[in-house]
Amino acid sequence: MPSDHEGMSHQEMSHHEMMVADFRRRFWISLALTIPVLALSEMLWGLLGLEAPLAFSGSGYLLLGLSTAIYVYGGWPFLTGLVDELRERAPGMMTLVALAISVAFFYSAATVLGLRGADFFWELATLVDIMLLGHWLEMRSVMGASRALEKLARLMPKEAHRVAEDGSVSDVPVAELVTGDRVLVKPGEKLPVDGDVVDGATSVDESLVTGESEPVAKSVGDEVIGGSVNTDGSITVEVTKTGAESYLSQVVDLVREAQESRSRTQDLADRAAMWLTIIAIVAGATTFAAWAAASDEGAVFALERAVTVMVITCPHALGLAIPLVVAVSTALAAGNGLLIRDRSAFEQARGIDAVIFDKTGTLTEGRFAVTDVIPLAEGIEPERVLELAAAVEARSEHPIARGIAAQVTTPAEARDFSAIPGTGAQATVEGMLVAVVSPGHLAEKGIEVPSAEPAHRSDEGKTVVYVLADADLLGAIALADVVRPESREAIAALKEMGVECMMLTGDNRRVAEWVARQLDLDDYFAEVLPHEKAARVAEVQGRGLRTAMVGDGVNDAPALATADVGIAIGAGTDVAVETADIVLVRSDPRDVVDVVSLSRATYRKMRQNLAWATGYNIIAIPAAAGALVWAGVLLSPAVGAVLMSLSTVIVAINARLLRT
Repeated sequence: MPSDHEGMSHQEMSHHEMMVADFRRRFWISLALTIPVLALSEMLWGLLGLEAPLAFSGSGYLLLGLSTAIYVYGGWPFLTGLVDELRERAPGMMTLVALAISVAFFYSAATVLGLRGADFFWELATLVDIMLLGHWLEMRSVMGASRALEKLARLMPKEAHRVAEDGSVSDVPVAELVTGDRVLVKPGEKLPVDGDVVDGATSVDESLVTGESEPVAKSVGDEVIGGSVNTDGSITVEVTKTGAESYLSQVVDLVREAQESRSRTQDLADRAAMWLTIIAIVAGATTFAAWAAASDEGAVFALERAVTVMVITCPHALGLAIPLVVAVSTALAAGNGLLIRDRSAFEQARGIDAVIFDKTGTLTEGRFAVTDVIPLAEGIEPERVLELAAAVEARSEHPIARGIAAQVTTPAEARDFSAIPGTGAQATVEGMLVAVVSPGHLAEKGIEVPSAEPAHRSDEGKTVVYVLADADLLGAIALADVVRPESREAIAALKEMGVECMMLTGDNRRVAEWVARQLDLDDYFAEVLPHEKAARVAEVQGRGLRTAMVGDGVNDAPALATADVGIAIGAGTDVAVETADIVLVRSDPRDVVDVVSLSRATYRKMRQNLAWATGYNIIAIPAAAGALVWAGVLLSPAVGAVLMSLSTVIVAINARLLRT
């Protein structure tokens, strides 16, 4: 479906590709014109102790003509860039390049027209060539990093098999689908829309969309995401979201928003670029004045030094240092199910001191599961206790009943099922009246528990039920909210990184203490009402800890907004969580580790790029100005351009090497 987002993405990519093609074309044409310029340049061949092979009387005018074409055509992007930067009162890299080639061109032209001195048209030509080549390579790198949006937009198929009310199927453009329509999705096809499965069962590969590596089983009632791949059986899906409402469109929006959002480090880079430009202009002018006054070689040598200083100081690498890292990190995050809504908050994640997790649905699965089976009758095995209980509970929809029934694959047949109001349920199993009841039922019937073990489990915050057969006590079953296996890995990894891990829950203190002990948490807050969660986050911040809050983005919204970094986990297809800074597509707390790791890796790349983009000037500027001429080190403008362009390419390659 060619949504607005897809159209915008294609327009942006098309514009960028046109710019890359323009720089490529200007480079090759300028390079072709440079060859005769080099062959005609007596100054260049004189440096080599040779005569120019094509030089002739009046060849200076041909040189001027060729160089004028190179200056105007090849230098046009830099000249127009100078005008734009001066109009915005933000002189930067284009200003420096334009000044350098303009000074070189007009001085050389003046020497052809009668001014005493030697031209260096060959240096002007090679400088323009190298600058065009550097820009071309850099823009190709940027375009490669920005293809994430185009790839996301292309995940959607263009057509769908719409199922009519009479059961007939017809192929229609996805753009024509509306909420409530039903579509048939065959094995191997991409799902065209977000929706609910209304017929059939299959497994869906969501790796391209959410980053989930394993195929996800889907049956009637389950949600599916447009852009994922149906791997097994045919299913019928009822459309719930189309166009801008769809998951993929929201992801595209979030990725674009993150790539365009301002980075605090980018602000620093912009200020550094402006100051570097000012330093370059001042250094260039000072260099010219100093060599013009002190050198016997005159204005030509002084001008060459000044041009070299301005070229080598050009902050083009600095301008690329941060945006390219931002583009790469945002695309990398989106590909792994981490959707960044606020770049500044994402950058802050590198310095997180504490992470506060919501319990239910985040650290735990939000469902009961059996943790202990305790035999209480002589000769009874735990498996037998669980088998009889599961036979009864298989007929019940209570959460505790579902937890017990899920432990037995094929429970025994139960008849005459009935609920015992307020205490449990009972049924006839294998000729016995089997009941699964609460501790209160035992107290009411005067049945004593011969072991303290069930009471110990209850003290841990677990829910304990008892199994009776013909009124005889057989055993006890303890259940608890299932702790995600991934939670243990996430907590251990965060603690290794020096991050304190805490938990917020509305459950009672015993339950909270048990979960905290299972996960080795540093702290926990129990019996916290939803409106009190933000206060607990503020309390942790009051300890001087930079804090991240991880929750489901619904009742945790105030806490997410209060935290330094708000992370919504397990958002699934509902990615538009307005209060979260970062949205995790999967219900996997290990992704929080990835957020912190990627933030730290991103910041390292930014610092490396900033250091390289500015640090080399400490040596390069004095060398370009001629301060090391006594040691035989003298850089020409063309060599300066090579070093400057090399620094930008290194910055681009370094950004592309970003990994978590």
